[in-house]
Amino acid sequence: MAELVQAPVLPASRRRTNIASRAVSIGGRALALLVLLVGAVGFVFPLAWMISTSLKDLSEVFTVPPVWIPATLHWENYPNSLTYFPFPLYLRNTLIITVPSVIGTLVSSALPAYGFSRVRWPGRDAIFVLVLATLMIPSWTTLIPVYVLFARMHWTGTFLPLIVPNFFGSAFYIFLLRQFFLRQPQELVDAARIDGSSHVGVFARIILPLSKPALAVVVLFSFMDNWKDFFGPLIYLNDESLYTLSIGLYSFQSQHTTNWTALMAASLMVLSPMIVLFFLTQRTFVEGITFTGLRG
Repeated sequence: MAELVQAPVLPASRRRTNIASRAVSIGGRALALLVLLVGAVGFVFPLAWMISTSLKDLSEVFTVPPVWIPATLHWENYPNSLTYFPFPLYLRNTLIITVPSVIGTLVSSALPAYGFSRVRWPGRDAIFVLVLATLMIPSWTTLIPVYVLFARMHWTGTFLPLIVPNFFGSAFYIFLLRQFFLRQPQELVDAARIDGSSHVGVFARIILPLSKPALAVVVLFSFMDNWKDFFGPLIYLNDESLYTLSIGLYSFQSQHTTNWTALMAASLMVLSPMIVLFFLTQRTFVEGITFTGLRG
């Protein structure tokens, strides 16, 4: 009959060390979860309050203690809010600015990123550092010269100052895409070049299909920047028929400061496309952020 093999007995000091290390690990995880929970509540709180207020009666907005669940859900606040400002017109103007701007940002950032990551040419690294250095220039320092330039071109009062600059690349997006392009196997690029493919073919057939997560990040960030942009339309648009949703909400608040339920309803409708877009691209967005390393 086979003899039973007895497990080795660890010394008491080593057992205490293992128990202490497990306790520290569990405590660290609990602390991390607590921090994440507090952060999540902090981010969700304004959105939850906006939704709650948009469904309240005006008499419930400033009650103490606050009312989170209205006694009666006033869904009519949403269609009523559209009567205070021309929502369809401002939506159309916002889309006219946002859609070309996203396309321009994507194209004008992806092409230089490929050149900085996969094409060897003299002074490439020095120029890339110069591009990154532009990130340190505050936008306020170039505001007046850029406005004067557009004014002399007679572009003020049109959508052009808000769309055309996006077709000249963004240093941040160029950097982000370059770092992601560098992660792609160089062997695939070399094989395609040996087979006679041009850089345009390599870029279109190999690099772009493998870089969908990073491209999705650029699209999402660019969409959010242009959709919620307030200062640009405020500076360059002087005709009410050209206002965007952000300017429309500002004029709504200045004219109807007491109607908080309608204001919250309108704000939620303006915010909803960004929320929907984020949830639809959440997995790709997280993957793009995760795998965009700092490889040089």
